[in-house]
Amino acid sequence: MDPATPPTDPAPDSSSAGRRRGHLYRQVAAHLAAHPDQVLKVGEITTAIAARSTGAVFEALKKMAAAGYATHHTGPHRFQITKAGIDAAGAMPPPAPRPAGSTSRTAGRRHPVTRPNGDLYFPRKLAGATDVDVLRRLRDKRIPVLLYGPPGTGKTALVEAAFPDLLTVAGTGDTVVEDFLGNFTPLPDGGFEFVYGPLVVAMREGRALLVDDATLIPPKVLAVLYPAMDGRRVITIPGYRNERVEAVDGFYVIAGHNPGVHGAILTEALASRFDVHIEVTTDWDLARHLGVPTPAIQAAIGLNADLAAGRVRWAPQLRELLGFTRVRKTLGLPAAVANLAGRAPEDDREQVLAALRQQFGTDITALTLGKQR
Repeated sequence: MDPATPPTDPAPDSSSAGRRRGHLYRQVAAHLAAHPDQVLKVGEITTAIAARSTGAVFEALKKMAAAGYATHHTGPHRFQITKAGIDAAGAMPPPAPRPAGSTSRTAGRRHPVTRPNGDLYFPRKLAGATDVDVLRRLRDKRIPVLLYGPPGTGKTALVEAAFPDLLTVAGTGDTVVEDFLGNFTPLPDGGFEFVYGPLVVAMREGRALLVDDATLIPPKVLAVLYPAMDGRRVITIPGYRNERVEAVDGFYVIAGHNPGVHGAILTEALASRFDVHIEVTTDWDLARHLGVPTPAIQAAIGLNADLAAGRVRWAPQLRELLGFTRVRKTLGLPAAVANLAGRAPEDDREQVLAALRQQFGTDITALTLGKQR
């Protein structure tokens, strides 16, 4: 590719989506060109240009690197413009100005962020900014975070939105040390190969590691994390020649905890490793914005009040409400209400049915197969 060619989107199209991608590419290129001596993280660039999606910015940066306009560093992913990129940016038309009256994310506007699965995450307010921005700032300062709240409130979605380079360990009572460090796997020829686990990969590549449902993991297993999180930032792999692993810049641990879930134990040893504890609850305004019917939201609000008071052990959260909305669109309202009732644990079923009957004003039972007609 000729270095004198302006760094526009390598795959332009005439659609509105294509024009938006081209506009973002120019924004990213212009920002790198304005900071030629800096090696910038993806999140820093996203915030600086008030882009809606970290993932889209990352894709634009990778296109620049592939074209020779930027250098791509890992641990974490960082980019710096090259001489060819500077020369090309000089011939590039500037990004179109932001419409009058619009505001950037840094001014408080909450733009959706695309998660790895393509779903949108809508950031929530936290500590004078958004939850996504706060998590990124804490990562930059190596301040570990424990997110806690009922299942289905969006803890995992938040972390996926904040960190495009995320690796995850899904905690259960059966999680073992090898799930973090790695293990030998059989090869087709009959031999064995050691495959490094997510903790090792995250440390070596400077990536974020989410320990989901951390309090379900036996404390002796969780102890494998502690040397990686403290000032040492070093671990060994006993099952593989006692290999030494050192964390590079960008490595970060964040954990999720579901209080009240059977078997979840938040030990002092675990809690003390995380300097920031953030409660994550369901955002009812977001539920409304995403099309959840008001009666379902009101029933959920009442049941969550009962949950907080200890009168029930389960209440629908955002995950269940979004499921309710999808079922309603597919099977109709009566089936969606009946299905929501059926998702309640047996011990709480009557209280959930009462709350739904109060809001929907009909006789409701759990979704059940009936007799043949």
